[in-house]
Amino acid sequence: MFLKQAALITSILLFFLVSCGESSKKNNPNVEHKVAKTDSIPKDEAVLEEKKEEAFVLTEENAIDFFFNYAKEVKEDKVKLTTSMGSFTVQLYDNVPYHKANFIYLARKGYFNNTQFHRVVKDFIIQGGNSDDKETSKKRRLIGRYLLPPDAKKGYKHHRGTISMPSSERNNPHKLASPYEFFIVVTKPGSYHLDGSYTPFGRVIEGMDVVDAINNVPVGDGDWPWQNIYILKAEVL
Repeated sequence: MFLKQAALITSILLFFLVSCGESSKKNNPNVEHKVAKTDSIPKDEAVLEEKKEEAFVLTEENAIDFFFNYAKEVKEDKVKLTTSMGSFTVQLYDNVPYHKANFIYLARKGYFNNTQFHRVVKDFIIQGGNSDDKETSKKRRLIGRYLLPPDAKKGYKHHRGTISMPSSERNNPHKLASPYEFFIVVTKPGSYHLDGSYTPFGRVIEGMDVVDAINNVPVGDGDWPWQNIYILKAEVL
């Protein structure tokens, strides 16, 4: 008798609890919706979080390893420079890998675009890759601060038309190269006193007449041309 009464009481309690649960859902039709909306992450925000990465910046610690690996992927060896005075094309040497990879990397990043030939020495060189505007400084900060080791023992000389890289003006006893600038020799037949101190990494194969025209512009103090000569675009061919 006692067991039957206990079972009856339990059944009544279960019926009551189930009824209350259903009543609660019926009286609050938005409860499940609100909970789902609160706990969910919008799909577009989740994708943005997955894609968000810290920008890569070159440093003196990682530049050598980076360009060592980058050089393995580079198949192209020509870059066309379109200037405000015409265009010319340089071919880069395969066995000077760091300097070749650096020049192509900067061209692809758009660094050279809107920089200038900021130093012109009559019958000697034209030097480019710098500018006095803030945009150039900003691009350098975004790409990174680094130097490249000299590689002047591959047998290349500073013949006329050779493209080479100047050394940094910082405390630099090992003549590490300043990666953002370059110079082109216009001396006939060449400027061989530069051999061993700077790294030839290519040569002009088309448009040397444009290089000569740039070398003939009037200049002021510091060999800076009176009229700005811009590199409008650098294209990897």
